Amino acid sequence: MDFISHGLWGSIAFGRRNRSSFWLAFAIGMAPDLFSFGVLYVAATFGLSPKPDFSRGTPPESTIPPYVHHLYDYTHSFVIFLLVFFLIWLVLKRPVWELGAWGLHILADMPLHSYAFFPTPVLWPFSDWKFDGWQWTTPGILITNFALLSLLYTWYIRQLFLAKKRAKTQITSPRETLGR
Repeated sequence: MDFISHGLWGSIAFGRRNRSSFWLAFAIGMAPDLFSFGVLYVAATFGLSPKPDFSRGTPPESTIPPYVHHLYDYTHSFVIFLLVFFLIWLVLKRPVWELGAWGLHILADMPLHSYAFFPTPVLWPFSDWKFDGWQWTTPGILITNFALLSLLYTWYIRQLFLAKKRAKTQITSPRETLGR
């Protein structure tokens, strides 16, 4: 799945409490890809790493530098996610639910990556097991993803609008009553 969609899914699932929660979940939802492939693109921009050629689809994994594979293992492991989630809970003495966007990213990538290009190492470092899913760039998957996000965000924005309208009505109603 593209990293913006990961951010949007993370926000709608774990960031609806308030604006800062939304943006935190959005950033955390994108983080696994940014901390693996984002590092590659920054390094390639500065000439520190070769830039993979995606012009003909997904390039062979062998053309991606080994450090990206290692970063991908860490950022796309549900085991690592759970470890970090519970460590942060332990330190802060409360769960940071927006971190769930990271777990959702991993769970979404599992069926949406095939052996052809970066299957998700969900149980790493305990196991190298990976699920041979479908490529997220397949039109049927891509269109479904965008359609579902559009429907969910239409619903979410409508809920925000209605909540704001209700709050405004509740605030103005007692004053109007007193003025009569």
